[in-house]
Amino acid sequence: MKDEEADNRLGSYLRARRELISPAQAGIPPGGNRRVPGLRREEVALLAGISPDYYLRLERGRDTNPSPQVLASLARVLRLDDVERTYLLGLTAARPRTPRRKRPEHVPARVHQLLAHLQIPAFVEGRAFDVLASNPMAVALSPRLRPGQNRLRSFFLDPEEEAFHQDWANAGASFVAALRTTIGDDTDNPRFVELVGELALSSQRFRTLWARHDVRNLDGGTTTVHHPIVGELRLHRDKLPLDDVILVVYYPDKDSDSDEKLQLLAALSQTEPTDTAHTTDTAHSRPADAPHPKTP
Repeated sequence: MKDEEADNRLGSYLRARRELISPAQAGIPPGGNRRVPGLRREEVALLAGISPDYYLRLERGRDTNPSPQVLASLARVLRLDDVERTYLLGLTAARPRTPRRKRPEHVPARVHQLLAHLQIPAFVEGRAFDVLASNPMAVALSPRLRPGQNRLRSFFLDPEEEAFHQDWANAGASFVAALRTTIGDDTDNPRFVELVGELALSSQRFRTLWARHDVRNLDGGTTTVHHPIVGELRLHRDKLPLDDVILVVYYPDKDSDSDEKLQLLAALSQTEPTDTAHTTDTAHSRPADAPHPKTP
């Protein structure tokens, strides 16, 4: 991220968002020879009530401290939601940067005990979606939830992930948008630089989604996955902050078909030895003996 985008984050974000707004969405009559996707710069400026020259300065990084009124107008024209509006505010020079602690992410001992007692898939992830610890049920649900794996790397570079997720395309969009939100102004963090750089080089899908500059909170929800042994599972997902890390749990509706299948999976997993080794510091790298995944 040490590139033009990192140097001009506000301009990159404005440009990406205006390219996603159609003239019809902005109330502009169709017609004319449009050479750019979405809105033109002068159209955004007109709709926001600012001069085209000033908007050009914003996009080109010549002015990084617009007023709250200008930002509110741009957020309205670009149809930003609350999360996106907060992200836009964080890109301006007026907001002081909060220094990040550089200490390794650590899984407290009590969380390891909690994982051992949970009878549903559960794991701990870091800010960059590194799997820091997991229980046997999480590994039974997906071997890509072993400690030392990275959920984003697995999602975009492991072909099995596309078959695993019922709605792989939308899940990927949410994942990348959540990464944008997580990174925030911590653009020089070596872990984020490494991860984004690797995925941008290896996955066309990631590059396309990253260029959209979507931001989103990846919180709780419900997902459907296709397990190679027990079949389709409909699971709820909750994310619980614990100190500097996040506990993620998956669970089905009580007495549902997915509940029965998850119990079967638990029984099957007990008949085979499973490597559930935990790591208390960040595990960023792929295991040395693991094959390099193919690009989707």
